[in-house]
Amino acid sequence: MRRILPLILMTISSLVARAQAPQERAELVEVRRIWDQAPHNAFTDLVRHRDRWYCTFREGTTHVSPDGALRVLTSPDGREWTSAARITSESADLRDPKLSVTPDGRMMLSGVASLHRPSATRHRTMAWFSRDGRDWGEGVAIGEPDVWLWRVAWRGDDAYGVGYGTVGRKFVRLYRGREGGGFEPLVATLFDRGEPNEAALAFLPDGTGLCLLRRDGPEASTQLGRSSPPYTDWTWKDLGVRVGGPALIRLPDGRLVAGVRLHDGKVRTSLCWLDPEAGRLVEFLTLPSGGDTSYAGLAWHEGRLWVSYYSSHEGKAGIYLARVKLPPG
Repeated sequence: MRRILPLILMTISSLVARAQAPQERAELVEVRRIWDQAPHNAFTDLVRHRDRWYCTFREGTTHVSPDGALRVLTSPDGREWTSAARITSESADLRDPKLSVTPDGRMMLSGVASLHRPSATRHRTMAWFSRDGRDWGEGVAIGEPDVWLWRVAWRGDDAYGVGYGTVGRKFVRLYRGREGGGFEPLVATLFDRGEPNEAALAFLPDGTGLCLLRRDGPEASTQLGRSSPPYTDWTWKDLGVRVGGPALIRLPDGRLVAGVRLHDGKVRTSLCWLDPEAGRLVEFLTLPSGGDTSYAGLAWHEGRLWVSYYSSHEGKAGIYLARVKLPPG
């Protein structure tokens, strides 16, 4: 008993010390400005494909201007970046590019053409495809006119995306497409309360689909949608916070990270934990940002979270890349 008692006391002391020790926090390992050559550089996305990084964004004169073009950068290591492609249009301001990888190993670049007047159509979602990140071929129209299909997520051979109406009533619509397909409506009215628009999708191992949905207007508050295959019936939770430019990634350990612009006094680009069961979005790291900022791209590589985003906190809006070490799950 004399020998056992000290061991018990040591164990209790160790447990108390661990309980009192501060929890590990996310660490900003590095952040660097990787591009600022245009007067305004914004609205990013990021993907790693065939051992290279690709970052895309819009270049233009201002935040909204008729000369918007889509730039694609590439890097072998995330440090040295070069331009791989620049996509332009004489008839439209090209906006909000997003990158994904198709089942056959091509990259898909989607974005919206904000058409110049006197076009009867205001917006047309476009897609380009490439195997090398340099040759993107001719763009093809996907979805429907005047429904802004904002971000594409793949599950198996199917691609899903949420589009929001840009003319008339405010609503979002769920689309399903395949490689090179036209993206047909799967749920005609996914959500139509308030002013819903930008959305990010993620899929859990059991097939559950999650939708992080921005909502503006008098009822500005982020919504979280949940559905099981075939994704025709959705339930919604109000998360009680307002965000912009949502991006969503599921980590290898199952945790969900959202990259958002937070609207709670101080405007910034932030990383948040998403708890779909509790219906909570909790900020855990503010990235160096301010002013005109947000629209992150998220990727997981070698045990680190890589984040592309834009910000004007150092002057004109430029493109940044951050590496983040996350605490154990």
